[in-house]
Amino acid sequence: MTNTWQDIKNANVVVVMGGNAAEAHPCGFKWVIEAKIENGAKLVVIDPRFTRTASVADYYAPIRPGTDIAFLSGVMHYLLEKDAIQHEYVRSYTNASLIVKEGFAFNEGLFSGYNEETHAYDRSSWDYELDEQGFAKSDDTWQNPRCVINLLKQHVSRYTPEMVSRICGTPQDKFLHVCELMASTAAPDKAMTSLFALGWTQHSVGAQNIRSMAMVQLLLGNIGVAGGGMNALRGHSNIQGLTDVGLLSNQMPGYMNLPSDKETSLDVYMKTKLFKPLRAGQTSYWQNYRKFFVSFQKAMFGDAAKAENDWAFDWLPKLDVPLYDIIKAFEMMNNGQMTGYICQGFNPLQAFPDRGKIRRGLSKLKFLVTMDPLDTETSRFWQDFGPQNPAKPSEIQTEVFQLPVTCFAEENGSLVNSARWLQWHWKAADGPGEAMSDIWIMAGLFHRLRELYRKEGGAFPDPLLNVTWKYTDPVSPDPEELAKEMNGRALADLTDPATNTVATKAGTLLDGFAQLRDDGTTASGCWIFTGCFTEKGNQMARRDATDPREQGIAPNWAWAWPANRRILYNRASADLEGKPWNPAKPVISWNGTRWVGIDVPDYGPTVKPSDGVGPFIMNAEGMGRLFARDMMAEGPFPEHYEPLESPVDNVLHPKVKSNPAARVFADDRAVFGSPKDFPYVATTYRLTEHFHYWTKHALINAILQPEEFIEIGEVLAKEKGIEQGGWVKVTSKRGEVICKAYVTKRIKPMMVDGKPTHVIGCPIHWGFTGQARKGYGANTLTPSVGDANTQTPEFKAFLVNIEKTSAPVAA
Repeated sequence: MTNTWQDIKNANVVVVMGGNAAEAHPCGFKWVIEAKIENGAKLVVIDPRFTRTASVADYYAPIRPGTDIAFLSGVMHYLLEKDAIQHEYVRSYTNASLIVKEGFAFNEGLFSGYNEETHAYDRSSWDYELDEQGFAKSDDTWQNPRCVINLLKQHVSRYTPEMVSRICGTPQDKFLHVCELMASTAAPDKAMTSLFALGWTQHSVGAQNIRSMAMVQLLLGNIGVAGGGMNALRGHSNIQGLTDVGLLSNQMPGYMNLPSDKETSLDVYMKTKLFKPLRAGQTSYWQNYRKFFVSFQKAMFGDAAKAENDWAFDWLPKLDVPLYDIIKAFEMMNNGQMTGYICQGFNPLQAFPDRGKIRRGLSKLKFLVTMDPLDTETSRFWQDFGPQNPAKPSEIQTEVFQLPVTCFAEENGSLVNSARWLQWHWKAADGPGEAMSDIWIMAGLFHRLRELYRKEGGAFPDPLLNVTWKYTDPVSPDPEELAKEMNGRALADLTDPATNTVATKAGTLLDGFAQLRDDGTTASGCWIFTGCFTEKGNQMARRDATDPREQGIAPNWAWAWPANRRILYNRASADLEGKPWNPAKPVISWNGTRWVGIDVPDYGPTVKPSDGVGPFIMNAEGMGRLFARDMMAEGPFPEHYEPLESPVDNVLHPKVKSNPAARVFADDRAVFGSPKDFPYVATTYRLTEHFHYWTKHALINAILQPEEFIEIGEVLAKEKGIEQGGWVKVTSKRGEVICKAYVTKRIKPMMVDGKPTHVIGCPIHWGFTGQARKGYGANTLTPSVGDANTQTPEFKAFLVNIEKTSAPVAA
């Protein structure tokens, strides 16, 4: 989230698209209701189903799964055609005026630079025209045909209301009314907030779904302001923390990238990280990348990381292509290239696509280690439930080790919520039986592996032998010690260059990432967390709910990264002179000598507005990007591509139907279904009564939602002779699910390219462990396809067939 949950109440329009907040985030949804009651906000819901969120909306519009980019590109076309944009914001704070160089093109569904063999782009043509100083050229008059705003107008001109309706199945009148409601927030004193979740991310174009709405918000001037922003509703209480600390296969903590095979030295690596500003006087967080990196290496390797060995750069793993994400991991298992797997706090047999493939991969391992508080389907994969599992348990040679661990309520620690708040929690009870903490287990594995390397040697023992481990209890490090390590401390006296005096003494916990150095005198395990645990104490444990002006900031409740900033890019909440766009709801403002307000300013408190530093300081331009020069795998502008399994052709460019850069392996492509055999669109989702795959172990939740079912619209049910509560068999090219049918008015057929299109809803929660009745798992049906940027699976749009059947014997 760029903003906070509480800040939602400041919105004039709330758009829920790609999520279902009332059911999946019921506690947070109270702020939407407060926006409606206290602020008169209009709630707009765009969803394939008429959800509980839609039931309290002011306006609902249906949409075919997998067509969000077409819808939002149509919104952009509407805003630009009607001139319903916040001009001063767009001109000052976005790259609308920057000129794109000759050679950039888009033809028949492909941007310039596409390589048919690698299914990837050479992005060198996706850049600006530069002057002799290396700065991007601009045209503030917007007359140059190659300035970004004109290229964007040209790109979205195809997304007329007629075309949007043809692709999305959304009636034109409903689409246009949504456009009007969004356009109403182009006024400086109005704001729209976007709430989204896995309904956007779990697509082969998931990252571009999000970027499309971010572009809408930039055109409307809604990023960085109270009641605005792009607000991702996380599905777990600590998924934000997972990405923050680098648990993705290609990242280190603080969203630093692991070096690639081609980056053979620290200097080569830094050339791609310390990018030069693209505008005179612009600053960027990433200009400090070397400070963040060196401080991380010092936290990891201590005295062994020094200038002479490039701060232990060679000890980091190097990435090749494609990345080692979960889709790649199970591809390798199935091909015999990965023979051991440690699965910590994760249940891939339930959570990842093509359940049959997941099970086959696990069956080929030499060993599987699971670390979980519960008896998961993954740890019991060899007794899987369902007809598409021909192997007998006795034929599976995988040795499974189950390590029971404590759950969050049985240990101290922090959770990072959707709003980037690090909130400390305290142990409520001891774990049952032999359950131990993840920290104790991982520490034990580390010590044993290190000892083996010391005794027996190995191909490359240096990283493991030199990891620093200076905890009071090395067997089970205290979470507070780990938190302090993530925060960082001074390793030597730090001198203030302005006064040449010691500003921070050696050993002192740091107050913020601005204190980090690249000379080895500071250590920090995660630069964005610097400030969360200082000499003043554990900032994450603060519980002062005081809220200045009752505006949803609450600066003394817990701690938010970075720098306890609650609204990202908040410099954009004020005009070029530092005056708030909306005086009634100011976030920060310039008082003549410094920035003041209810939030921490997005950069130095004394940086003058006249200095011309842009608010989007993660980008080399300092501007919000309507044109993404180097970010996205499939194009600098979002483009509608059909899901890998789609009921229709791509009417915009039939030669390039689906995302040309999507993450898909050849074997998986062979099990894609066609609309001839699988004519219906399916989508997966969660229910209020269950939390993913945990709560089917709890009796009360199992009673509330005891068994697997699908939702089917009344029209399709009548066509297929399916009755309420009757047994049905849902099939895809990858497998089948037998379960009960819930016939509902919430799903209606949509006219897509002149043909009725039916959607079938598949809740995800049931498996074959726990208190609930056995279920096949919705991921039995889903294709193994990943987003081109994040590798997130395409769970929200795939093809199935459905027919009446009898109850399964196992039921």
